[in-house]
Amino acid sequence: MRIHRHLLSSVAVALLLSAPALAQQPPKGPQRHVTAPQGQLSQQDLEFMKNAAIGGMAEVDLGKLAQQNGQSPDVKSFGARMVQDHSRANEQLMNIAKERGVQLPQQLDSEHMQERDRLTKLQGEAFDRAYMRMMVADHDKDMKEFRKEAQMGHDRELKRFARETLAVIEQHDQLAHNIDRQLVGVGSSRTPR
Repeated sequence: MRIHRHLLSSVAVALLLSAPALAQQPPKGPQRHVTAPQGQLSQQDLEFMKNAAIGGMAEVDLGKLAQQNGQSPDVKSFGARMVQDHSRANEQLMNIAKERGVQLPQQLDSEHMQERDRLTKLQGEAFDRAYMRMMVADHDKDMKEFRKEAQMGHDRELKRFARETLAVIEQHDQLAHNIDRQLVGVGSSRTPR
């Protein structure tokens, strides 16, 4: 009996000592996607998130401005689509950032603020042309950045976001090029005032 108690005591002590080690081991079986904290994200991923956040905010701001200052129904419609699509993408990016403990920029950088300020001073045809030229250049650049992240990013969820958003940006880019060509074609046939 004495040996039996001694054996039970030893087993109890062993279990108590091993409990913290067992608690630290990840559970076995199917798991949900584990997110990487900010310190574990690559510099490329962090930079992409920051640039995508600022670019997305700019697209929404400028899209609202296009709806107010634009003359062409196509430009106004394009602006509305920018607000809708980039607001959705911004929300998805914020959720990814929140899961990783990353604080995204909450306001535009100086470059985007200057572009917005320049456009706010324009109306009608002048606004339409300047805005669409900006959208063509911006979406051409965005396609390269999103494609690079989708192919070479390190964070699985961020790569998925980049890949899915790239498809939308490619549509925006094609549409921006088409509208810009129409505006240039219309503008070149008119005589200067």
